[in-house]
Amino acid sequence: MATSSHQRAELKGRRIFVVEDEYFLADDIGKTFRALGAEIAGPVGDLEDALKILHDGSVLDAAVLDVNIRSEMIFPIARELRARNVPFLFTTGYDKITLSPEFQDVPLLEKPIDLAAMARKVTGLIAEQPV
Repeated sequence: MATSSHQRAELKGRRIFVVEDEYFLADDIGKTFRALGAEIAGPVGDLEDALKILHDGSVLDAAVLDVNIRSEMIFPIARELRARNVPFLFTTGYDKITLSPEFQDVPLLEKPIDLAAMARKVTGLIAEQPV
């Protein structure tokens, strides 16, 4: 995977929250970010575990959220991240139409995910955050 030194610098030491119920995809997402120097919160594959991470007091710099986790929609997690100003993107095997109107502005990556493009998108979301 080709990466820029800028991307590595942006992600080094950042904590990326990964909520994905497909084990191999979750593992690949984690490996992609770790290779860029980021730490991973998770990955977790259900909403209960995602809520535990949200409430453990740790800092989250960005998140990658599967829209549909074990037949439950991820929106409660997304709302809490938005309230905390934590940037995130969605992944899905479904059409964008499944997104609630409140999240139409959130980047959506369709599966199968281009991991390099996902990492670039998350890097961009972090870079856009006010310091």
